[in-house]
Amino acid sequence: MLYDTNNQAMSAQHVQERPISSSLRERDSCHSYLQLPMKQFPAPVLLELATISNSPLRPLTGAAMEDLSSELDPALLLSTSASSSSPPDSASPSFSSYQSPPPQYTLAVNNISCSAPRGANTAFFPFMSSSQIPNARAEGLLNSVSFTASSSSILAVVGPSGAGKSTLLRILSGRGTGSEITANNATVSINGRAVTSRAQLRRACGFVTQDDNLLPLLTVRETVHFAARFRLRSSSPLERRERVEALLQELRLSDVADSYVGGGDESRGVSGGERKRVSIAVDMVHDPPVLLLDEPTSGLDSRSATDVLALLHEVARARRQVVVLSIHQPSYRMLAAYVSSLLLLSRGRVAHLGTLATLEDALARLGHKIPTQLNPLELAMEVTDQLHADHAKFFLPAAARIQDHRLHDYEDDSRGSLGGVLLLQDEQQQQQGHGHYHCGRAEEVWVLTVRCWRTMYRTKQLFAARAAQAVVGGLGLGSVFFRARPDDPDGVALRLGLFAFSLSFLLSSTVEALPILLHERRVLMREASRRAYRLSSYVVANALVFAPCLLAVAILFSAPVYWLVGLRASLEAFAFFVLAVWLIVMMASSLVLFLSAVSPDFILGNSLICIFLGVFFLFSGYFIPKDSIPRYWAFMYYVSMYRYPLDLLLINEYGGRARASCVAWTGGDAVNGVCLSTGGDVLKGRGIDEGMKWVNVGVMVGFFFVYRLMCWAVLVRRASKTTL
Repeated sequence: MLYDTNNQAMSAQHVQERPISSSLRERDSCHSYLQLPMKQFPAPVLLELATISNSPLRPLTGAAMEDLSSELDPALLLSTSASSSSPPDSASPSFSSYQSPPPQYTLAVNNISCSAPRGANTAFFPFMSSSQIPNARAEGLLNSVSFTASSSSILAVVGPSGAGKSTLLRILSGRGTGSEITANNATVSINGRAVTSRAQLRRACGFVTQDDNLLPLLTVRETVHFAARFRLRSSSPLERRERVEALLQELRLSDVADSYVGGGDESRGVSGGERKRVSIAVDMVHDPPVLLLDEPTSGLDSRSATDVLALLHEVARARRQVVVLSIHQPSYRMLAAYVSSLLLLSRGRVAHLGTLATLEDALARLGHKIPTQLNPLELAMEVTDQLHADHAKFFLPAAARIQDHRLHDYEDDSRGSLGGVLLLQDEQQQQQGHGHYHCGRAEEVWVLTVRCWRTMYRTKQLFAARAAQAVVGGLGLGSVFFRARPDDPDGVALRLGLFAFSLSFLLSSTVEALPILLHERRVLMREASRRAYRLSSYVVANALVFAPCLLAVAILFSAPVYWLVGLRASLEAFAFFVLAVWLIVMMASSLVLFLSAVSPDFILGNSLICIFLGVFFLFSGYFIPKDSIPRYWAFMYYVSMYRYPLDLLLINEYGGRARASCVAWTGGDAVNGVCLSTGGDVLKGRGIDEGMKWVNVGVMVGFFFVYRLMCWAVLVRRASKTTL
C-alpha cells in the first residue's frame, strides 16, 4: 500500500482487494486520462495523486503496484505486505453487537461553487433580492472546490476567516439553495451515486453546527434518547436504549449522563467539551454515512479541543464514517495525530489538498522554510495565493481527470452500492409520500409533549412565576375592588374597570415565556432541518402542555378576585368566569408563540408584544366607542383580542338571570328608590348582544388556533431557510 511521509499506512482492512488484471486496467486507463508522463510531476504531487487513485474503493495492489512504482519515486513507496496483514480496527462499544463490520463510504465533491451575495445581512431585508440589498456585492464564496473523503478518516477544512469553510459544509449538509450541487457541472456523490437534492444530502449527512443548540434543562441521556426516538422509528425501545447507552459510553459521556446539559444563563450543566460531545451524539445516533462538523473545537480549551478531535478520530475508525470538519487554528499535535488530510481554502478556492506532510513539501517547493516553533499550517495561511497557484499547476488537472475516471467507472454498479441503496430508499420514501419523517404523527406529538412538559416543569422561573403572578394579581385586585356593591351608583363603572384591567394584566402576563421560546426555536429549527418531526406536531404538543398549566393559572387568579370583589354569586357564573380567563391566557400564549417565531431576538419580540397589546386595547371599545372609531380603523375593532373577552365578562355579570336585576336606583337604595337601570340596560348601552355569548367564546378559541397556525407557517418558512 501507499504511505505518506509521516509513515502512516492506509489500513488494509479499509481496502477491498481487486484482481491484479483489474488494477492494471485501471492504472492504464488512468494514464490515458492523464495524457502526461507521471515523471513530469514532483514527488509530493505524485503522492497526492496516488492517494486519490488508491482510495479504499480503488486500490492498487500486487503487480499493479510494482508497475506503478517504476514511475513513482521509490522513496515514496514501501512494501505492502505489512499493511495487507494488519489487524482490523477494534470495534467501539456501540458496535459490539455487529455481526459484520460497518459499510464503507466515499464522499466525492467536484466543482462546487457558490456566488451568493456577501457582506449584507439579509435578515433585515427579507423581501428584497440580493441586487436590492444595500452594500451587497456578488462575490464568489466558493470557486470550483473539489475533494474526496473516505471512511475511517478525518478531512479537515482549514483556512483563514472568510475562506468559505462554513459555506462549504452548509452546502454539503443540504443547507444551501440546492443549485450549488447541480450547476456548472458540479457533482456530489456517495459511493459513486450522485446526490441531486438537498433532501438527499440532509438524509445522508449528519451536521453538527458550531453552536450547541440544545435544551439546557434536559439531561445528557434524555437529550440523546429523544433524538433516538425521533430518528430510529424502526428500532424497538430496548434497541434504542442500548444504542443510546453505547453511544454515551463511546463518547465518554456516561459519567455525566444524568446531569443537565446546561448552557443557559442560569443553567451551569456540563462542561463545554462535554456539551459539544452531546451535540455530536445527537447527530450520530442514527449512524449517518457522512458526519460534517462546523468548527467543533471553537470555544474550547486546548485539552477539550484535543479530546473532541481524538474522539472523532476513534469514531471515524470504529464506525467507518466519512468525517469532514472545519477547524480554526489547529495545533500541530491535532493535525499530525488525528487528521488524515487537509483541504486548505483561500477566498473560496482550493489552495492545497493532501496530508500535512505534502503541505510541508509544497511549502518547501515554493522556497519557504518552516521555523521550528511554527505550525506548517500557520505559514501556509500566509502564502495561500502561492499554494493555490502551485495546486492549480501541478495537482488539479491530473486529480480532476482521475476523479472523472473513477466517477465514470462507478456509474454501472452504483445502484448496488451501499450509498446507492441509501439514496434509493430516500427516493422511494419520497414517492410513497412519507416525506422523510422518521416517526408517525401520534408518536411525534406524544414524544414532543413529554419533552415539552419536562422542560417547562424544570423551568421554575416560568412555572412558579406564573402561579405567583396569578395569586398575587387576584388577591391585589380583590383587595382594591373589595365588595363593590352591584347596586352602587358606581358599581357598573367599577366592574368595567376591573374587567379591563384584568384583561390587560392577563394578556401581558405571558411575556416572560418569550426568551424561553426564542431559545427553544433554535433547537426546533435544528431538528426540523433534519426532518426529525413535523413542525405541526410541535405546535400541537406545545398546546397540549400549556393548556392544563394555563387552566391552573386561570383558577388561581379567578378564585380570589371573583369572591373578594363580590361578582355575581353563582357557581355557574364563576365557572364561566374561569373559562373566560382561561381563554384569555390561552390567546395570549398563542400570540407570544407566534411573535417568538417572527422575532429575531428578545428586544424586538418584547417590543412587538407591547405594540400588539397596546393597539388591541385601544380598539377594544373601552376607550373609544365603536361608533366613534374612524372608518378606516373600523377593522381593528373586530380583530382586537380585548373586545371579545371584555364583552364576555360583561355578559356573564349582567346577562342571564341578572338581566332583569336592578343596578341603579333613584334615592340611592332599593327600599326608598325606583329602579333606573337593569343589567340588560347596561349591556344595551354598551352595544352588547347577550345572544353573542357563545359566539364570543368561539371567536376567542379561533384566535387561539389562528395564531398557532400563523406560528406554524412562519416556522415552516424559517426551517426551509435555516442553516442550523
